[in-house]
Amino acid sequence: MIRIHPLQTGSVYLRPSQIIGRAPARRLRPLFDPRWSEKLPVLAWLIEHPEGLFLVDTGESPRAMGKGYFPPWHPYFRRALRFEIAPEDAIDARIRGLGFDPHDIRAVVLTHLHTDHAGGLFHLPRLRVLLTHIEWQLAQGFAGVLRGYFLGHLPENFRPAFIRFDAEPPAPFTRAMALTEDRAIIIVPTPGHSSGHVSVLVRLGGSQVLLAGDASYTEAAADDLRIDGVTPNPHSARVTLRRINALRRHTPTVYLPSHDPESPARLAQAAPPRSIP
Repeated sequence: MIRIHPLQTGSVYLRPSQIIGRAPARRLRPLFDPRWSEKLPVLAWLIEHPEGLFLVDTGESPRAMGKGYFPPWHPYFRRALRFEIAPEDAIDARIRGLGFDPHDIRAVVLTHLHTDHAGGLFHLPRLRVLLTHIEWQLAQGFAGVLRGYFLGHLPENFRPAFIRFDAEPPAPFTRAMALTEDRAIIIVPTPGHSSGHVSVLVRLGGSQVLLAGDASYTEAAADDLRIDGVTPNPHSARVTLRRINALRRHTPTVYLPSHDPESPARLAQAAPPRSIP
């Protein structure tokens, strides 16, 4: 049996112009938007599989609530988001709260390296951590900090294992990596929100679940092919959403972005997905 557990590692408020991007000046709008979104979850996912435990993303660390965690000069972290994260929201506490030991996790898959998906690594033991080589390259140096990557917040001497897309992909994707021998857990490239972004497809008999990271912020945005306001490549983001929607049309798929307030309920209800335009 395969089970997926949502782990909420706190909450975040974003500018609506980040959730749904609008031209012109799409990437600047979140810095000047006076509005805030509703409270959104910061979700990670623990997968129970016969071969072991697998973690998709680690959420943000409670350390993010401390002064100096984000550089005060960075305009995005000054103006465009606010976190609410309690000590009990740390990823290790969430995992133990389900009755599991973080040391038993076989691998961590990071959909991307933005701090609200990778910051929780600080609270975990040294584990095998998978991400794309592109993502790792984008995170380096001062340019990486500008993009929202903070390698200094990761465990000391952290080194990832790079995803190798060497498995037969599920249509319409062109590349994939099988995480388990039975191919029930598959990593697929979903660039857009970041150039090295991936999602994790979990096959559950006649249906499946797509743990989508930030491929979109909500299911409705994916339905309508509406990209976010911070993606560096709008074309790649739209291609990714078209592939995701084609996948959802072909096989019943529960679509679970990391900041969609409805994601845990959709997983719990396992309701038939809506038809995709």
